[in-house]
Amino acid sequence: MWLKVLFGLVGIALMLVFVSPVVVKIKSVALVAVILIGVAMMAYDFIEFLRERD
Repeated sequence: MWLKVLFGLVGIALMLVFVSPVVVKIKSVALVAVILIGVAMMAYDFIEFLRERD
């Protein structure tokens, strides 16, 4: 269980690190909105993955 949590959090962190330079360079509100929606979907999927039984 702890391994699932660790890998999920690492995945979310890597996604944020990957897209942050693009957001900082382009500075578009629409791009930020799309990335936030994607990260929210990723977090929701992570929570649902943790709730399911092994």
